[in-house]
Amino acid sequence: MSSRIFAISFDARQPERLAIFWSGLLGLERADDTYDGVTLLSGNAADYRLGFRPSQARKISQNRLHFDLTSTSVEDQREIVARALDLGAQHADVGQGQEATHVVLADPEGNEFCVLEPGNTFLADCGSIGALACDGSQAVGYFWSEALDWPLVWDQDEETAVQSPDGGTKITWGGPPLMPDPGKDLHFDLVPNGDQHAEVERLISLGAKRLDAAHGGDGAVLLADPDGNEFRVLTRR
Repeated sequence: MSSRIFAISFDARQPERLAIFWSGLLGLERADDTYDGVTLLSGNAADYRLGFRPSQARKISQNRLHFDLTSTSVEDQREIVARALDLGAQHADVGQGQEATHVVLADPEGNEFCVLEPGNTFLADCGSIGALACDGSQAVGYFWSEALDWPLVWDQDEETAVQSPDGGTKITWGGPPLMPDPGKDLHFDLVPNGDQHAEVERLISLGAKRLDAAHGGDGAVLLADPDGNEFRVLTRR
C-alpha cells in the first residue's frame, strides 16, 4: 500500500489571489476536484495539483519547502522573472549572494521560489516545476520514498531526492541543519491507494506522528513526517 500526492498545498491567507498568481505565472488551469480551498492542475508528469488552503498562519521565517522553476534559456529565465514581478512577486534574499545565477523571488504572500538558470542537468525533463526543494534530513527523504513508493534518484552526503516513476517534479532534501518551523509553508496532501486507516497506520510505522484532527471537516487525518512537517491523508473519493 502507498499514497499518492494529490496536491502540494500552500497555506494561504487569500487562496484565490495566490492561485491567480501561480496560474498566471505557470499557465495552469483550475481543477474541479478539490478538497478545500483552490487547486490548479500542475500539468506535470508527477500528476499532482497545486493547492491553496485557507489559513491564518503567519510567516515568521524562510519556508522549508520551495519550488525550483526551470528555464530553457537566459531570455526565458528573464521572461519568467519579469512575469512573476508583474503578477505581484518580489525579489527575496535568502543568502544566495550576488554571484548566484538563479533568481530568488517571493510570491504575493511571501513564499520563496527560485527561477533557475538554463542548463540544469539534474532537472532536465522534469517540467517547468523542476523540483520541490525541501530543507530536511536524509531520514525524511527515506521516509517519503517509502511513503510514496517513489525511488531515490539521489542519495549522497546526507542529501536525498525522489521522483515519481512517471517522471516530473523531483522532491529534494538538502540535509542538516534543519531550519526552524516557518509557521506558514507548503504541505503535502496525500490520497491513499487503499483504506485510509490502514494507510495512516502504515505511515506511522514508517516514522510519521499523528497530530490533532485536520481542519475542514473532510475526514482528513493530520500527520507530521520525521522532521515535523505537517501533511494530510485525505479520504478517497
